[in-house]
Amino acid sequence: MALDGIVTRAIVHELQACIGGRINKIHQPAGSDLVFHLRTQAGNKRLLLSANPTYPRVHFTEASFPNPLEAPMFCMLLRKYCEGGSIEAAAQVGMERIIHIDVRSRDELGDLSIKRIIIELMGRHSNIILVDPATGTQLDGIHHVTPAISGYRVVMPGFAYTAPPEQHKQDPLMADRESFVAAWQTAAAEGKGTGSGWLVEAFGGLSPLIAGEIYARAGVSGVAMEIGLNPEEAERLWLAFSGLMEEVRSQQYTPMTGENAKGKSIFSAIRLTSARGEIHTYPSISECMEDYYGDKALRDTVKQKTSDLLRFLQNERNKNVKKLTNLEQDLNEAEDAERYRIWGELLLPSLHTIRKGDTSVELVNYYDEEQGMETIPLDPLLTPSENAQRYFKRYNKFKNSLAVIDKQMELAKGEIAYLEGLLQQLNDATLSDIDEIREELTQQGYLRDRAKRGKKKKKTDRPTLHVYTSSEGIEIYVGKNNLQNEYVTNRLGKPNDTWLHTKDIPGSHVLIRSESFGDATLNEAAQLAAYFSQAKESSSVPVDSTLIRHVRKPSGAKPGYVIYDHQRTLFVTPDEQLIKALPNTVKNG
Repeated sequence: MALDGIVTRAIVHELQACIGGRINKIHQPAGSDLVFHLRTQAGNKRLLLSANPTYPRVHFTEASFPNPLEAPMFCMLLRKYCEGGSIEAAAQVGMERIIHIDVRSRDELGDLSIKRIIIELMGRHSNIILVDPATGTQLDGIHHVTPAISGYRVVMPGFAYTAPPEQHKQDPLMADRESFVAAWQTAAAEGKGTGSGWLVEAFGGLSPLIAGEIYARAGVSGVAMEIGLNPEEAERLWLAFSGLMEEVRSQQYTPMTGENAKGKSIFSAIRLTSARGEIHTYPSISECMEDYYGDKALRDTVKQKTSDLLRFLQNERNKNVKKLTNLEQDLNEAEDAERYRIWGELLLPSLHTIRKGDTSVELVNYYDEEQGMETIPLDPLLTPSENAQRYFKRYNKFKNSLAVIDKQMELAKGEIAYLEGLLQQLNDATLSDIDEIREELTQQGYLRDRAKRGKKKKKTDRPTLHVYTSSEGIEIYVGKNNLQNEYVTNRLGKPNDTWLHTKDIPGSHVLIRSESFGDATLNEAAQLAAYFSQAKESSSVPVDSTLIRHVRKPSGAKPGYVIYDHQRTLFVTPDEQLIKALPNTVKNG
C-alpha cells in the first residue's frame, strides 16, 4: 500500500467535481469514519473520510454504511456547521497527505461563513479536524490530542490549529535537474546514497513504492552509484524522475492494483512498471482505493471491537468440548453397567466359596450362552457380600446416569453448535451486527448487562437488515446474526417466500421476498447463503431451499435455531466477485 502525496493529489483532483456541491447528510458509521452524502452536478455521491489509524483514506464510495441510532458528538458538530452547506474548495497542502475542504454555510444568525475540514492522512496520527479559518480556532477533532499526549500540538475545541511538523523536503513537482543532482550529492555525502531511499528523504510526497518505480523506469539496479562517476545512469534516473513527475503535474493518473516484489498487495495512482501479479486498472482513484481496501478497514475495526467477545466465545466452546469429552467417557463406563449387575448376581450364590482378602474369583457365567468362566475382580478389604453389593450399587448408579448423560451430551452438542454459529457470524459482522450479538448474549444470560442501572437503551424491535438486490430486481434479505435471522425468518417472511440455509453448516438465514422469480435469483440467494456461512472458502456447498411455511422454531430453542422440511438442495461454490457485484443496502431498525 502507498497512500502518499501523489495518491493524495489524485484524490484532491477527483474532489474538484464536488466544488459547488451541497452536503445533504453526514453520518459517522464508525469512530474514525465519516460519510458525506453530496448532491453535485454529476449526481448524488457518497464521500468517505477516514482517520482510521491503519487504513486512513478519502474517496468516493458505493458501499452502504449503517447509520448509528445516536450520532457521536463530532458528527453532530459537523451537521451543525456543514450539513446543508456547499463545498467551496478542496486542496492539498503542498505534496503532503493533508487535504483541506472548505464548506460555506449559514450560521445561527443566517450569515454566510466558511468552515474548513482538515483531513490528515498520517497513519496512526491521522485525524479529521473542523476549523474556523477566520480565527484559526479548532471547533473539534474526530480524535482528541491532549497536552499530555503531545507537547507540539493540541487537538481540542478552542485551541488554535497547528499543522503537523514540516519535513522540510523539496517539492518534487518543482524540482529541476540541478536541484535533483544537488539532492543526490547531499545524500551521497551523508552516506545515504544507496538504493532509492534517498528520494523519499529528499522529496516530499514520495513513498518507497514510487522511489522504487523511478529506479525501475531508469533501469538502475538500485545499488550505490555516484552521479559524477556514471553520467549515463544519472541521466536515466533524472529522466525517469522528471517523466513520472510530469504525469503527476498534468494529472495523468492510471490507478492500479497489483503486487510488489515480495508478493504484497499494493495500489498506486500512476502506472507502475515494477508491479507484479494480477494487475487491475481503474477509471478513478476512488474505485481503485475502494477495491483495494475492500472491507479491510471494517474487518480491522470489527476485530478490535470483538477481541473480548471472540475470546469469550472460544473459551465457552472449549469448555463445552471438554465437557462433551468427559461425558463420552462417562457414557463408555455407563455402558458397562450390565456387566456389574451380572457380576453381582454371580457372586451372591457363591459367597461361601470366597474369603475376605481375595483379589478375584473365577465363576461360571450362567448368563453366557457358552457358560464359560468369568474372572471377577474383588476388593480384598471388603467381605464377599460387600463386594456383591458394591457391584449392584455401581450398576444402579450407571443405569440411572445413562439418561442424564444422554441429556447432558445433547445440551453440550447444542451449546457447541450455537457457539460455533456465533463465531461464524463474527467473521462477517459489521459494527451494528456486533452490538446485536452482544445484546443476544446478554438476553441469553451469557454476558451481564453493562448498561448503567436506570439508563435505558434506545431499542427497536427490528434489528439491522442487510438487503441485496438480485440481477432480476428481487429483494434478498440476509441475516448476519441470530437476532437478524429470527426477524428475517419468523417475522419478515411470508408463507410463500423462499428461505435458504446451508445444509448442516452454521450460516445466515436468507429470504427471497417474492413468490415469483427466476433461476438467476435463486442461484444468487444460494450464493449469499453459502458465502455468509462457515463453508465460505469451500466448493460445492450444499444449500437447502424451502418455503417459509415449512420452517419453524422448536419451543425453547436458542435464537436462530429452526427446523424445516420439503427442502431441495442446491450445490454452489461461493463467488466473492458475484456477491460484491450485487447491489446492497443496510437498513437500520
